[in-house]
Order: sequence, then structure tokens, then C-alpha cells
Amino acid sequence: MSLRFETLTALLNHGFDTVIDVRSPAEFAEDHVPGAINLPVLDNRERAEVGTIYKQQSPFLARKLGAAMVFRNAAHHVETTLKDHGGGWRPLVYCWRGGQRSGSFGWMLEQIGWRSEVIEGGYRSYRRLVSAMLYDRPLPHPLIALDGYTGTAKTDLLHMMQARGVQVLDLEGLAGHRGSILGQMPGGQPSQKAFETRLAMTLTALDPSRPVLIEAESSKIGRLIVPPSLWGALKRAPRITVTAPIETRAAYLARAYHDVLADSEALKSLLDNLRVYRGHDIVDGWFAQIDAADRTGLTRALMVQHYDPSYDKSRKAVDAPVLARLHTGALDMAGLECVAARIERLLAENPQPPVVSDS
Repeated sequence: MSLRFETLTALLNHGFDTVIDVRSPAEFAEDHVPGAINLPVLDNRERAEVGTIYKQQSPFLARKLGAAMVFRNAAHHVETTLKDHGGGWRPLVYCWRGGQRSGSFGWMLEQIGWRSEVIEGGYRSYRRLVSAMLYDRPLPHPLIALDGYTGTAKTDLLHMMQARGVQVLDLEGLAGHRGSILGQMPGGQPSQKAFETRLAMTLTALDPSRPVLIEAESSKIGRLIVPPSLWGALKRAPRITVTAPIETRAAYLARAYHDVLADSEALKSLLDNLRVYRGHDIVDGWFAQIDAADRTGLTRALMVQHYDPSYDKSRKAVDAPVLARLHTGALDMAGLECVAARIERLLAENPQPPVVSDS
């Protein structure tokens, strides 16, 4: 039997014991229903082989070969991964579009005696629900954007506000990137679809009647695109702008980006991409500071010559109200705690932030 889910919340609250994705490992790695385990009935090579036979020889031959592979692999999963489940176990199964792979595996589980169901439409149904939230409908969540030049510890402040019970959407954390040319993080970035799954999961867990604090980002974080519903809401979100002296920011950035700054050759390779925007003389100056191991001098130069001008240019296109400008002379723990307390008071005073129209 196939189950149809009309909303993302309904699918995420499915009530089954286990969600099983029977697609190939490559399909699963790109994105999957949150919490699903991967029990592929065709691995990457087998899926490619069956597809080639289907297109180049015969759909019948492809289905016959595929069926043999599917049931052989399914039997292996029953003998190994699923061997300890009792008779009351309830699995929810899906494949790409709720077709032969999930149908065959679900049928086998039913014959064993487990109360299995299949997601109608498979992964494509799930993706339609995610896309509807992030592409087709306005977000119901009232956003407040934490804004400011690079090096004003906005990500640290987000985490501190979350610890204080404030609703937070950490775009950089979800995207696996710190949002600048030096923003690579260990583990790299997820796929665009997996990023959107992370966003959808986080948003569905947030209370739309309370404000959500989010860092003011550009439309791209690393190589990932902020989906249009969220990007539109972020552009309109009222701002809390954090400011700090440039020397303080440079020292903070040297600490925060120590992992990137430590690899001189990789750092030069990254900055070399900015020659077309900033010119050879400026980039050569950065290289000289790298060679001299002047990390604070480098971060200061990067802010003056690259980050701050880019910020100023991007903010000209944003017409959103500013709730407050919070200045701090220190970006250590004590200084950030002071800023966090002021932000908390602002959010308490603005439980329903002003709405900015699209016009």
C-alpha cells in the first residue's frame, strides 16, 4: 500500500519505526528524507547497467535483470541489517518515484509479516514538498537579520543567542561554509538538495509566531544558493547591525580563520581568484603578508580592500529597516556576552518585527 503525504510536516511526523531509502548510494548521498537509512536494492554500478540495457537493448531484459538484482540485494538486507527486527516492526519505504524498487522491497517485507508501507511518489514527492516551502510559498517566520561587516563575530553571536533560547537559523552551519572566499569548513558543503533538506527541517521545527534570528547573508553561501522564499524574506528582514573597530575585527578574524590562514599555499590559491576583481598589486600585497606570516595584517588588508567594499556594495541593494546599531570595542567572550544581552532585550521589545512589503 502507498501512503500519500500532503504536507512536509506530515511526512516528517510519519510515525513509522524506520524509513528505508532503497535508491542507490549515489542517489542517497545527494539527498534523502531526514532520518532515512540506505538499503539499496541496486547499487551504483547495477543501476547504471540496468539503465543502459533499458535504453540500448530492451526494457524487458532490463526489468528481468533488475528484478534478479533487486531481490538478491533485498534478501541480503533481510539477512543482515534487518535480521534483529521483530514482527511488530513498521518500516516506511521509498525509492525515486515510488515505483518498482520500493514496491518490490515493500512487497517482500510484507510477505515476511512486517507492516511496511511505501511513500507514494517516492523521493520526488518529498522534494516537491521541500520545494513548495522554499521556492513557491512565502515563509511564515518573522526574520530578524544580524548584520555587520566581516569580522564582527555574527556567527558566534548567533550561537550565543540560541543558547539563550532565541530561535536561530544558522545558514552558514547548514551550508557547511562561512560565506566568504576563505569560508571553507571541514567536511565541505552538502549538495544543493541536501542543503534545502537541512533548511526545511530547521524551519519546520521553528515556531512561526516568534522571531527567528538569522545572519544577513548574500544569495549564495559558497557554491550553494539560498532558495528564493528564504532569500526574499531575508532581504526584507529588519536588521540588527553590529559594529566594531577594524583592528578588533582583524584580530578576531585572524583567530576565527586560523585553519585557513595556516595553509599558505592553499590560501594563495584562493586569493589568486580575486585578481580579476581587485587587481594584481593588491593581491600581490596580500601574498607578501602571507609570506611574512602577518596574519592580522592580512585580515585587516582583506577587510579594507575586499570584504568591506563588497559589503557596502551589497547593502545598497537592501532596503530594510534597522532596529538598532550595536557597537562593541571588544570581540572576546565578555564583549560578545554584552552584545548578546542587548540583542536579547531588542528581541523582547520586538516580538513581532516590522513587516516590509515587496513593493
